[in-house]
Amino acid sequence: MTKPTFEESLQELEEIVQRLEKGEVALEEALTIFQRGMTLSKQCENTLKNAEQTLTKMMTDDDELVVFDGESL
Repeated sequence: MTKPTFEESLQELEEIVQRLEKGEVALEEALTIFQRGMTLSKQCENTLKNAEQTLTKMMTDDDELVVFDGESL
């Protein structure tokens, strides 16, 4: 099985949040999907951190590393 894309993981995470917010899920199922949501959240966070690191490496000025602070967008 291939690893889902960032977008697929984010979509599944959004669906989990919606299901939990509705409150129509049995406790045991809620715990299971909450755990899945936490896993997806960590995967998405890692993907974003990797993307940020890649952008930071690409953004150089006079061969020096330019730190991406996120505020210059």
